[in-house]
Amino acid sequence: MRLSRSLASTAVAAALLMSLPSQASPHAREDEAPDLFGASCRSKVTGSRVTAYCHNPYPDVDRVRLHIECDRWWDLDSDGAPVEAGPAQTVRLQGRCWKEVRSVWVSHQRR
Repeated sequence: MRLSRSLASTAVAAALLMSLPSQASPHAREDEAPDLFGASCRSKVTGSRVTAYCHNPYPDVDRVRLHIECDRWWDLDSDGAPVEAGPAQTVRLQGRCWKEVRSVWVSHQRR
């Protein structure tokens, strides 16, 4: 008796799953292409100078911007001007602090 109840509940669960609309399935959107955007960037700090290279492998233009946070309280942080990285293009971004660099990051924006 116990085997038939578990078999019956398994059959009911399978029937319910098969009757769900395709939108309810977690894999229903696999046929849609993912949103491919954003240049890959790498940065290098040498003393107080920062250089970043960003390569955009995607067809949409990525406006990249270098942000530098300086370590000393009196040293001005900087946000560089946006630079357009077109498809298959590599761009160089540069900036500096007067003294030590605390952190560096690159922001991305669609054109």
